[in-house]
Amino acid sequence: MKRLFVATAACAACLTSVAVAQTARFQDDRGIARIDKLRTAFPEIEKVFERYHTQRRTPGSAWGIIIDGQLMYVKTFGVREKKSNDPATPDTAFRIASMTKSFTAAAVLKLRDEGKLSLDDKLEKWIPAFKNYKYPTSDSDVLTVRHILSHSAGFPEDNPWGDRQMGEPLNSLDQWIRKGIPFSTTPGTTYEYSNYGFALAGEVVARASGMPYRQYLESKILKPLGMNASSLEPEALPANVRATGYGLRGNEEYFEIPSLKHGSFGAMGGLVTTANDLAKWIAFQLDAFPPRDDKDSPVLSRASRREMQKLWRTGNFAVDREPRLRATSGGYGYGLGVSQDCRFGHIVGHGGGLPGFGSYMMWLPEYGVGMIAMTNLTYSGPSQALSEAFDVLLRTGALQPRVLPPAPVLTSTRNAIADLWNNWDDKKLEKIAANNLLMDLSVADRREDMETVRKQVGTCRTPSEVVPENLLRGAFRMGCEKGEVEVVFTLAPTNPPTIQFLNFRPIVMPTAAMKAVLDQGASKAGCQLTKLLGGDGTRVSVGLLECAAGQQAMLTAQIDANGKETTQLRRAPGARCAP
Repeated sequence: MKRLFVATAACAACLTSVAVAQTARFQDDRGIARIDKLRTAFPEIEKVFERYHTQRRTPGSAWGIIIDGQLMYVKTFGVREKKSNDPATPDTAFRIASMTKSFTAAAVLKLRDEGKLSLDDKLEKWIPAFKNYKYPTSDSDVLTVRHILSHSAGFPEDNPWGDRQMGEPLNSLDQWIRKGIPFSTTPGTTYEYSNYGFALAGEVVARASGMPYRQYLESKILKPLGMNASSLEPEALPANVRATGYGLRGNEEYFEIPSLKHGSFGAMGGLVTTANDLAKWIAFQLDAFPPRDDKDSPVLSRASRREMQKLWRTGNFAVDREPRLRATSGGYGYGLGVSQDCRFGHIVGHGGGLPGFGSYMMWLPEYGVGMIAMTNLTYSGPSQALSEAFDVLLRTGALQPRVLPPAPVLTSTRNAIADLWNNWDDKKLEKIAANNLLMDLSVADRREDMETVRKQVGTCRTPSEVVPENLLRGAFRMGCEKGEVEVVFTLAPTNPPTIQFLNFRPIVMPTAAMKAVLDQGASKAGCQLTKLLGGDGTRVSVGLLECAAGQQAMLTAQIDANGKETTQLRRAPGARCAP
């Protein structure tokens, strides 16, 4: 979809309006009604996790829902320890394994922000043994801090091996580095998950900060965030709150798995935390959105938190048919998995699995909602349960992304266009047009096109508020005698912004016969017609449909000269899922 903007009389005023637009905050529908609607899903979500707990036979589990920075719902099942039969609670501490990587990445970025390191530093700057490394090819990238944060260092995937190195003493890591790490791929060319890489990231934190990794993480990140029930060393927490890890033989016999101490691989997966504490971490990450002028956090800036949640190394693309056709693409940020599917545009999360434990966290930055789940059974990370729970939230209709309020420059441009519609003047158009607009189509042709649309829709009323696509692109509608006209515009990258694209699209009310075709097509698709998108109302009409699970579709209905009726269902403009 294409769009635009308008100049004001005084240049200083234009500069002011642009500055305001650049710092405009996202407007989200965050009233009591939204949260109450989301709450209606909690009982069904509880059943999702209870079913997972039962079917997966986890000794104990804890899960929670975070909305707008608050832990809105938290629930536990089972026990933290089978011997004592003590129940799991929101204050039970589980080891969250690889979810620790996000904390390690935050520590690296904090040091970067303080000027103590660069993500493009060669790894050998901080770990000198890498100076003599033999790379897979003579033209390989030299390893950098950025490579290890994004799983693109070329080290081999090492989940079974890496999980058992947690408690190895720090000097073991030094010895292994000196002996060399074999490469599975050329550095910088592809994604491959590496626990070893994040163990090295922990060493970078220690050397750049001048203090042990554990001390830095706990003093600079965990404590300032109020995560006082979290630690890299399990024995630092009271015994009566620690969850005991278990394995399961033959689906019947549980056995205890001793918890490893914090050691050389702690930075890749050693954190022990509670549902109440982990919710604070999710809230902290969600708080990075949207960009705004509020006071920032001294722990880690919003910009750096958004940087963590940005895709830095692509992973895989997949299409599934169950429970319905769904495409998913993703990869890795810094210590976090980043993906999107056709339900949501930006999904962030990470799993964690160690002998004795399984966990998962997932959140939607543009929706302000996240979930966590932790268990004390080997590799029992409940990612599928979280995905199912988000489907339940979606069905409430209240799980919607933030919407951008129109920037002042979009509103002033809308006013100028509406004035042009009601009182055409060639000079008015020339004043607000970018230099390309009247080269692409002359003033006379634009006037003629607008008159053609005006004859189709009749006299129009006050324009609606601009629906922005971004700060310099938007659309609005005007209600008219015979329907509506949609005006779409884009502003040029000039100061002041002027209109580089402008289009008037008539939306004529359908005849009774055409309305019947639209209604029949919507009913056949199991959807409801909610809005007209275009058409002449007689031969063709295009409507927006609201379908199951919050999906939208576009229905085109046609009646030809012989009275033959046809409909075509397609993906709606801006929608991610095909109907």
